[in-house]
Amino acid sequence: MFGFVGRNMLTGLFTVLPVALTLYLFYWLAVTAESLLGGLIRQVVPSEFYWPGMGVIAGLLALFVVGVLMHAYVVRLIFGKFEGLFERLPGVKPIYRAMRDFFDYFRPQKEQEFSQVVAVTFGESGMKLIGFITRADADKLPEGFNDNESVLVYLPLSYMIGGYTLLVPQTALTRLDMTMDEAMRFTLTAGLASMDGKKK
Repeated sequence: MFGFVGRNMLTGLFTVLPVALTLYLFYWLAVTAESLLGGLIRQVVPSEFYWPGMGVIAGLLALFVVGVLMHAYVVRLIFGKFEGLFERLPGVKPIYRAMRDFFDYFRPQKEQEFSQVVAVTFGESGMKLIGFITRADADKLPEGFNDNESVLVYLPLSYMIGGYTLLVPQTALTRLDMTMDEAMRFTLTAGLASMDGKKK
C-alpha cells in the first residue's frame, strides 16, 4: 500500500517539478527585473506615469539591446576583456565557465555552429556516441588536423560536465535524423529525455 502511494507521489513530483521550476524561474526573473529596474524607473519617471510591469519591459528591452550590441566587434572585444577578469578569479573561474558552457548550448547561433548531429562509431565494437560536427572544412582546421577525409566533432558529456573535440574520419560517422534541440536534450539528460516525435 505504502509502496503504491510512494511511487505515485514520486511520479506526480517528477511530473510537476519541471513545470513548477520553469514557471518559478520566469517568475523570479520578472520579479527581479521589476524590483531592480522598476526602482530605477521610479526615480526618473514621475509616480503618476509609472505603472507595474515597466521594470519587466525595461529588462526585456535591455536584453534585446545587449543582443544587438554583441554583433559589433568592438562590443565583443570589450566584453571579452571583462570576461577575462572572471577567468582569472580563483573560485569564480570554474563556476563561471560551467555556467557559460551550459547556457552556450541554448544560444541561437548554436544551430549554425553545430551543423550536423552524428553518431560516431568506435572500432569494431559497434559502440556509438552522439556528437556534433563543428568543422567540416579542412582549410579552417589547425595544422596537423587539416585532413580532407576527417571532420571535427564535439562529443558532449551527460549532465553538462564537459566534452571532447575529436578529429573523426568521415567513414566513422553516421548522420542522424535529429534536430539540435533533440540531440542536446538527449545527451544532456543521458538519454532520459523523451523522444516523442520519434516514437510516433
